[in-house]
Amino acid sequence: MQTLQQRETMVDYELDELKREFLAEAEEKVRDIQAALDAPRSNESLERLAYLAHQLKGSGGSYGYQTISNVAAELEQAVEALTAGASSDGVDAKLQQHVTNLAEEITTRAAELGPA
Repeated sequence: MQTLQQRETMVDYELDELKREFLAEAEEKVRDIQAALDAPRSNESLERLAYLAHQLKGSGGSYGYQTISNVAAELEQAVEALTAGASSDGVDAKLQQHVTNLAEEITTRAAELGPA
């Protein structure tokens, strides 16, 4: 029979594993976002950017990574503004900064979890 402490340790380990998986997937999404940013701008590339940012926004919050969620929300809003016809003056730099911030936050959170 397991003790309460043993069960809690198992739950913590399993949650950390889920977080590692999320962060690995988030890293991949950030690479996809960067690729979409680097591609020629089109409605399709903007839709892809908004979709990926939206996914990170929702899943980041679900895993307790509010900063990832917030930065992804800012990225999504910037992309949606471009899609709606807003001026692109300075937006490219803002989009790139959001991507950089996401990548840094993901790296920081993964380092906090340590190796599996």
